[in-house]
Amino acid sequence: MKARMKNPAMILPSAMRPIQDVIKAAQSGGVDEELLELIHLRVSQINGCSFCVDAGLKTLRKQGATDERIGLVSAWREAPYYTDAERAALELAEAVTRLAVVPGGVSDEVWDAAADHFDEKQLAGILLMIAVTNLFNRLNAPIRQVAGSW
Repeated sequence: MKARMKNPAMILPSAMRPIQDVIKAAQSGGVDEELLELIHLRVSQINGCSFCVDAGLKTLRKQGATDERIGLVSAWREAPYYTDAERAALELAEAVTRLAVVPGGVSDEVWDAAADHFDEKQLAGILLMIAVTNLFNRLNAPIRQVAGSW
């Protein structure tokens, strides 16, 4: 495989610093880093970004996540490896990523489930991670950034 072009953040390198700042901000919200990476992986799976899926898998392994938690994140509803809080965060991640699919975007039910487990600072971190992952996916998928190439 070959990418269609260089990554936009490499062509316009001044874009990378603000993106990295958003990631750091997301990580400062008080949410467990493994959960943030599970969110990154799930969002990237939905968007079909092989580069980000690959990066998410590698990061989760480095963090010590189990094979079950990594491998079954796409089936988190049926798998016993996630806490109620993690399930609420993953459901929020799916809803935010699929805004155009459901009229009204994120339902009150999905939002309230996440808000039952996370305070505003943590929700801000989760939302920033969802947003920055969607940004990366929308840069990498169209150019067909090759998994493991960066």
